[in-house]
Amino acid sequence: MSSDIYQPTLRAQGLTKVYRTGEVEVHALRGVDLALSPGELVVLLGPSGSGKSTLLNILGGLDTATSGELWFQGRQLSALDDKALTRFRREHVGFVFQFYNLVPSLTAVENVQLVTEIATNPMSPEEALRLVGLGHRMEHFPAELSGGEQQRVAIARAIAKRPGLLLCDEPTGALDSHTGVVVLEAIEQIHAELKTSTILITHNAVIADMADRVLVMGDGRIQSERQNTARRPARELSW
Repeated sequence: MSSDIYQPTLRAQGLTKVYRTGEVEVHALRGVDLALSPGELVVLLGPSGSGKSTLLNILGGLDTATSGELWFQGRQLSALDDKALTRFRREHVGFVFQFYNLVPSLTAVENVQLVTEIATNPMSPEEALRLVGLGHRMEHFPAELSGGEQQRVAIARAIAKRPGLLLCDEPTGALDSHTGVVVLEAIEQIHAELKTSTILITHNAVIADMADRVLVMGDGRIQSERQNTARRPARELSW
């Protein structure tokens, strides 16, 4: 049996990030070690300024670390140039942000097509929208959709490429509790169907109950972690 089965999807070692403005240095990350198993759902908690988004951007290849090493499926990302990082993002990473970043002049299905046209092994845009419960809203424009529906289009767009890694940065941050739960159910459904390794950033501790593992960040470090013995379904969450 191949040892690759036990290889983490993502592994970070000693990641630091220092931003310099003139003579001022801001240490956003201070030596982060992290391993993400295949098919694992991790929730990353922490206050604003703790380094959560900086870490997510580096893990997804949107930014590079000042020092430290990063591997995805055994490939060292920290050695890649910008062109290779762009290819990594395009082929392997799905991003979901707090704000939906949909193109207003395109329908839901056309917004998803933006990704499927450049992906190497995509599902159809229609299939991706059906997975998030929007099979009946494909031809609607963003202005005709609610906030929760727009976020689910953004999730469909992120997962249509069949990413090995799904990174969600405050995906419910702009939504009320009921709508947020609907969006979390979509992420939960995607996770179950595609077995995508997923990291979800939130400041909302309630959401941590749906994770396999919970990491708490503070001052640029992972300060604690815990395994959830049982995951709560998203539909049981409220805040």
